Order: sequence, then structure tokens, then C-alpha cells
Amino acid sequence: MSRNLIPSYPPPFLSLSIIYTVAIRENLSNLCNFVKLSFIFTLIMDLLKTYCFSIEMEVRDYELDCEQIVNNANYLHYLEHTRHKFCRAAGMPFIEMHEKGIDAVVRKLEMEYYSPLRSGDSFLSCLNIERKGPRFIFHQDIYKKPEGKAETFGEPVVKSIVTIVALKDGKLSKGDEIAEFFKKYLD
Repeated sequence: MSRNLIPSYPPPFLSLSIIYTVAIRENLSNLCNFVKLSFIFTLIMDLLKTYCFSIEMEVRDYELDCEQIVNNANYLHYLEHTRHKFCRAAGMPFIEMHEKGIDAVVRKLEMEYYSPLRSGDSFLSCLNIERKGPRFIFHQDIYKKPEGKAETFGEPVVKSIVTIVALKDGKLSKGDEIAEFFKKYLD
């Protein structure tokens, strides 16, 4: 487990004011330039993002499709593996939760693909967690790891938001049992 000591995103109004200021200064009049600027801004914001947990993994040959890139379904496995490792690091492995009658189940998953991983690529799978009532929202991102550099962010690969709810003895719960284990990671 690692804790990246990078500041969080600035407030949204600051983000928009930066885009607006740069757009005026550069006299960007066409949509193409604005899209480029938005992409650059997104990359800058990624550099400012902070995560409460990250693990390094490596692509295995059997995860590739006929195009020699990681099959899209395998990114779901990477994200799930990261959540399971996070739960273990937080003091509650999935199997122990289940034995106590608590099951964390995926309610919703949103994922955007940015660039593919290939055989042998090393990557960082990172997450943050927040709670909204009975839901636990995992902000999970995968970054290609630059060669020869210790645990640093490289090119963004996948960005996702995974919503989890808790079942207690098979019934939907408020999630207080899970929140207890994640309290040091929740704002």
C-alpha cells in the first residue's frame, strides 16, 4: 500500500477559470483547439490527483486479445483485484467480510478507456474511496508505469467510478459495518 502525497483537485470554479483565461490569452476560436486544451487540462489535473491506495501489476500474455492488447474485460479484473487488496490492507479481507455476513457488491460501474496496455507492461492501479449514504464510491484509475521509474504515474489507461453497496445477511444495509473498516480513508 502506498499513499501518494500529491494535492487534490482544485475547486471546479478554478478549473473553469484556468481554461477560460488560457482560451482568451491564446485567442482560441475553434473547437479543435479548445478540445486540445481540455485534454491538456485533464492531464494536468491527473498529476494533481491523490490516491489512498495503489498497487503495481504487470500484464500477462493470456490477457491479450487478437490485437495484442489487453482485452477490455480484463480491466474489470484489475479494478476488482485492487479493491480486494485495499480491503485486505484496511483490515477486512473479502472472505472475512463474507464469513461475518457482510457482502460488498457492485451496484454500478463506469469506465473510460484512454490507451491500451500490452504484454509485459507494468501499471499502477490506484483508488480513492468516498461514502454517499449506503453507497461506497471507488474512484479507480490505471496508469501505465514508465519504464525504469519507481512507482510514478505514466500515461492514463483507464479511469473508472465503481459504486458498491453492502448486504448484511443477504439484505441491503446502510453500510455502517464496512464504513468502520474504511473510516481512516473516508473524508
